[in-house]
Parts: sequence; C-alpha cells; structure tokens
Amino acid sequence: MKIALIVSRFNEEITAGLLGGAQEALAAAGLRDDDVATFHVPGAFEIPLAAMHAAESGAFDAVVCLGCVIKGETMHFEYIADAVANGIMRVGLNTGVPVVFGVLTTLTEEQAGERSQRGAGNKGAEAARAAVDMARLLPQLKAQERP
Repeated sequence: MKIALIVSRFNEEITAGLLGGAQEALAAAGLRDDDVATFHVPGAFEIPLAAMHAAESGAFDAVVCLGCVIKGETMHFEYIADAVANGIMRVGLNTGVPVVFGVLTTLTEEQAGERSQRGAGNKGAEAARAAVDMARLLPQLKAQERP
C-alpha cells in the first residue's frame, strides 16, 4: 500500500503534530517509510489541487490531507474551510481514490493544539487510519461489482 500525505505549511506548529500522528498511525498499520510520500503545500487552500495530482498519478492507494484553519475575525475562515472540504471531497469522488479530510477547522488555537497533540485525540492519526481502511475496502467493493 502506498499513501500520500499532503500537508499545509500554514499553522505549521499544528500541522507538524498532525503529520507526526499520521506517520505513527501508518507505521502502526505496517507501512514502511518507503510506502509513504509527504508533500508540503503553502496553505490549506492548496491542498485539494495537490491531492488531485497525487490521486491522479496512480502511484497512491490513498491520499491524506492535513491542514489547519483557525477562525479569525473575518469571513475568510468560512470561505477557506468550505472550499477545502468541498475540494477534497470532489477529488476523491472524481478520481475514485480515497482522499481523507484531516484538516482541522477550529474556533481557537487551543482547540487546534488539542487535536494535534500526540496521543489518542490526534486527528492526523485518525485520518491516516481512515485512509488505510478505505484503501483496503475499495478493492473489496470493486470485487463485488457485476460484470
């Protein structure tokens, strides 16, 4: 199994925690370092485009998207969060490759920190486990298709 990790550099202290959690979860699932490719993008808005290229490359069984958008005083949060969520969903639906949403959309930096710390609540780890599950499930579903 090959997994692509698309990671936003914006809010890097948070996304580094998500990335660490994802890497730990993938290692626990039996993936080697060579099975995982990490690609960094400037911000969350750029995640869907990079995810699309990773999914379309044919090199990956799943793509994990990691980022963090924290609400500020303007509508920017709503626009970015909505665009990223819809873009990531569209990539998966258009390519048939599992593309997992591991982008935090929080109201405060404290909430983001809690969700990116090492341990049970790390959302990067949760996204990585979902990617592995989906990469295993889709071939089973395809095998059920009628000729």
